[in-house]
Amino acid sequence: MRRADVVIIGAGQAGLALSHCLGQAGIDHAVLERGRIGERWRSQSWRSLKLLTPNWLNALPGLPYGGTDPDGFMTKGAFVEGLERYARRWDAAVETGVEVISCKRTGDGFALRTSAGDWSARAVVVATGHCDRPIIPFAVEAVGGPLGIHASQYRSPGELPGGGVLVVGASSSGVQIADELAGAGRRVVLSVGKHTRLPRTWRGKDIFFWLCEMGLMAQRQEDLANPEGARRQPSLQLAGRPDKVDVDLATLQALGVQLAGRVLGVADREITFAGDLCQHIAAAEAKQTRLLDRIDHFAGAATPYRREPVAMPSACAERLSLADGSIRSIIWATGYARSFGWLEPLALGAHGELAHCGGITSVPGLYALGFRFLRKRDSNFIGGVGTDAKAIAAEISRHLDCNGRKAA
Repeated sequence: MRRADVVIIGAGQAGLALSHCLGQAGIDHAVLERGRIGERWRSQSWRSLKLLTPNWLNALPGLPYGGTDPDGFMTKGAFVEGLERYARRWDAAVETGVEVISCKRTGDGFALRTSAGDWSARAVVVATGHCDRPIIPFAVEAVGGPLGIHASQYRSPGELPGGGVLVVGASSSGVQIADELAGAGRRVVLSVGKHTRLPRTWRGKDIFFWLCEMGLMAQRQEDLANPEGARRQPSLQLAGRPDKVDVDLATLQALGVQLAGRVLGVADREITFAGDLCQHIAAAEAKQTRLLDRIDHFAGAATPYRREPVAMPSACAERLSLADGSIRSIIWATGYARSFGWLEPLALGAHGELAHCGGITSVPGLYALGFRFLRKRDSNFIGGVGTDAKAIAAEISRHLDCNGRKAA
């Protein structure tokens, strides 16, 4: 049985940020990671992926950005290398290749069963991230014919069968994958549901400059009229390209991407779409206009101007046949769910999600970090996890018996 005052589960940016904060406070801890440091960045994203946020926004606790390209966008490989350097710099107590099989409350602490033996801890932090279990809403085998994969399995156009591709989902992953495929000369059909359209730059600044300057990224749930709606808001249609161009429905239309509504069903080698495409486009355009008007007011811009709108298709496909072989692949950019069957049952809500208030659960000593809107709008962003990590470290410090801590 191995012991630590605190066990952090997950060695992505959230787990490593908290490790730094606990180390600074002299709190004994260990970080258990089932893969490698930054494993999801390594193995659940496509090869050409770059971060959506500019470099200046990606600082971690104790490590402000000090590079020469603050407005650039880091490749996923460079970011993973940065995480590894960060862990080495602070001598983070990371144990890789260790999967937590169960974590249960016992006495005044927790018993953890792992693939590398048992642990006990006085506090546990779930820092496994918001993207845990890929969701494919329809059984892939029911499609009959085309290769069906989740966006987390997509790597590059050349690794798909030749021919057309249906991409389901028009948030950040869906539009970027559709853009790459169309750029490679593929026929692409994009199934569009609720989405959020914003420009990469506005008034000469990256859109995140304005979101941060206006305090929107730091908004807390209690500041919002509809916090649950904000939590469910789709990820932004953005891409971290060196040319800083937009990647959204308008630019995809210009590349020849065919837009369709939400997927309603899959049966008899045919996909059925809802007739709601124009409705979702109009809603996204209206929301974008409201936000850009707020930015203009904040910036004191005297001359209003508007982005090129997404063209409303004159006719939308209601069905797509998969029998003729024109569509050879389906990529489901349909998001993720969390899976907590291994965790203390008392910590879970009615739908099996980890129940918490600002990262603090109802189970004494059990905390969460790195989840979407954990404490504020940017809680699951690289640059937003630091302030949450400091707050959770303070909560842990209060929880622990200071006289009983082991030396770090």
